[in-house]
Amino acid sequence: MKFLQNIGLILFILGLLVFTALPFLGTYQLEPSMVEEHTKEMHQEAMQEILEPMVGKTYSSNFSFIKAYNQHFNTYNEALKEEQAWDQVIWDDYLFPLTKAASSGPVAEAPNLFMALSIGLAVLGGLLYIFPLYRNVPAGIKHDGIYFSAMKARGWLGIITGTYLIGFYVILYWYPEYLANLVIMVDPLSYLLSGNPASQWFLYGLIYTLAILVMGIRMFRKYKGNNYQTIRTVSVMFFQLSFAFLIPEILVLFNMPWHDFKNIWPLDYSFFYEYRIDGMLSSGALGMFMLVWGIILIVIGVPIFTYFYGKRWYCSWVCGCGGLAETLGDPYRQLSDKSLKSWKIERYLVHGVLVFAVLMTAITITNYFMEFSLLGQATDQLHAIYGFAIGSAFAGVIGTGFYPFMGNRVWCRFGCPLAAYLGMVQRFKSRFRITTNGGQCISCGNCSTYCEMGIDVRWYAQRGQNIVRSSCVGCGVCSAVCPRGVLKLENGSEEGRINDMPIIIGNESINVKSS
Repeated sequence: MKFLQNIGLILFILGLLVFTALPFLGTYQLEPSMVEEHTKEMHQEAMQEILEPMVGKTYSSNFSFIKAYNQHFNTYNEALKEEQAWDQVIWDDYLFPLTKAASSGPVAEAPNLFMALSIGLAVLGGLLYIFPLYRNVPAGIKHDGIYFSAMKARGWLGIITGTYLIGFYVILYWYPEYLANLVIMVDPLSYLLSGNPASQWFLYGLIYTLAILVMGIRMFRKYKGNNYQTIRTVSVMFFQLSFAFLIPEILVLFNMPWHDFKNIWPLDYSFFYEYRIDGMLSSGALGMFMLVWGIILIVIGVPIFTYFYGKRWYCSWVCGCGGLAETLGDPYRQLSDKSLKSWKIERYLVHGVLVFAVLMTAITITNYFMEFSLLGQATDQLHAIYGFAIGSAFAGVIGTGFYPFMGNRVWCRFGCPLAAYLGMVQRFKSRFRITTNGGQCISCGNCSTYCEMGIDVRWYAQRGQNIVRSSCVGCGVCSAVCPRGVLKLENGSEEGRINDMPIIIGNESINVKSS
């Protein structure tokens, strides 16, 4: 079995190397027809003039092509800005579609082959490595050297992995033109599902979904014998594959708006943006259902489901961010900071993002229904700031890239506004709690070690005190790793949920008098 794992590791590394090398293959040549096809009609004449020096010229790499484009495009815009001819400045970004259109070479000629050699090999290698895991290990999770692992304990492998993820996210969000070949590679699949060419977001969605599916199988192996973990993992795999990836693409195929039915405001912060509302209202009955369904989830679904099941119904069973954290991020869950300082930062930061999202949405809705524009053009700036700082930098770059440095729930703990909303309901009006049996606790620390949300679970367990925290996502791993069965996830009566008088076992709590 070790041999099979080694083969899997080699295949995975080969696939990753091919994936990393693909953006540097091929040549780039711009034609007038490309400019006409990939720019708005109002800009076509100007763009033809701007890019005329590039037409027909062959560029040996995407770097040289992008550099030439930026040079000509920026020179044109800067001249207009100096003249204060703001109405003639081209604010639209055409670099990515034109880079993709101008690409030629082996990837464009055989996209399916390179998809198999990159993503296909990585998936196959990952599966071959995962299947033999925990094969001869009894059910149950133990302290198994996680703090001595170069990958799982901020060692050199973890640093390299985190750096790679951060770099990928930065390029994906702000420099997608460098990923043109990778997007071309997945074009055939995109045409099959939606009838449209792929974008960088289709590429990301595909990789995201495959990561959850492959690492979900690892969860089956690691938590074998634990029905709760098995069902929970099946759930996040199903919702990501169907609701977040396949269904939205199929909707586009039928000329409907792209829509993830499980994504809830304020996590889906653009839900009330004008273009989203107009898109849903113009799509007939299904579009109206999307709008009404989204509002029902916000106003009714979240409070009711959270009352009965806590925030785990979404954060650990449905959410795509949580799904990636629980599967791909599971090897890093022990890296979450359990300090009091971290908890204080978490409270202020996550609720601050929620307030930001609420205010931004309130202004957006007001602007939509009123004849005047509240704060004028500042509303668009507000959207841009939120999208950059929260939607991209926090949720993407930090939220996933920091797995190997700060644990797998950085975004969920410190930045997710929906987690903050769910958490407030869970803390003050919910039946969910984790009960403890303090008399059985041996203070091994497994529960605190494996808590991805930075909760010092052992502190509660030693006192026999129920765990009622707004940050708890109910993943149940603390219960799974407990060797004594001290912890239990329950949905009981609200009465007695918060036990203010815990049983304390210690030198000062029990005195034995000798006769």
